[in-house]
Amino acid sequence: MLAEDSVLLREGLIRLLDAAGMEVVSAVDDAEGLLRAAEEHRPELVVTDVRMPPTHTDEGLRAALVLRRQQPKLAVLVLSQYVEERYAAQLLASAATGGVGYLLKDRVADVAEFIDALRRVASGGTALDPEVVAQLLLRGNSDPLERLTPREHEVLKLMAEGRSNAGIGQALVLSEGAVGKHIGNIFTKLDLSPAEGDHRRVLAVLQFLKIRSLP
Repeated sequence: MLAEDSVLLREGLIRLLDAAGMEVVSAVDDAEGLLRAAEEHRPELVVTDVRMPPTHTDEGLRAALVLRRQQPKLAVLVLSQYVEERYAAQLLASAATGGVGYLLKDRVADVAEFIDALRRVASGGTALDPEVVAQLLLRGNSDPLERLTPREHEVLKLMAEGRSNAGIGQALVLSEGAVGKHIGNIFTKLDLSPAEGDHRRVLAVLQFLKIRSLP
């Protein structure tokens, strides 16, 4: 499902997703329409802008938060020109129950990367624009992260952006085995036990962003 008030961008996204083999069950131009259509169609993934009618402030992001409360496992990717820190933090705090993402619209210029981000979020992962990560970090308190080495910080930052182990290795010129060891150390230092399974990666990202301590 798409929620975007710009007709040109909305139609462009529909064609792009259709070409990638994704079915767009509904495309709306305001937050109220998003809530109604999501209730009717029960999509697997919602892609929404932040600023939509009537006030063009944060309607889309607030609607996304409502949808996540109503459907905790619904994957949501926010696509915006802006980082709305307060509500972005609340949205990302729900990442442990399903996929979430927040990308700036410039990212759409790289179609392959954008489609990869959509698929990652739809499958329960995260996709965060580096600028989103940077702005949210400015609001955090890094005490639990002081145990990490500089290299582990680099690995965790790339995890927060949604990179795979292979992608992290490529960015840092490390083997996948070395990346895996760094991630294991991160889990240990952040007190994330193996019992938490695949969610450990998401929980590590949440600690990195300090979502749970944000106002």
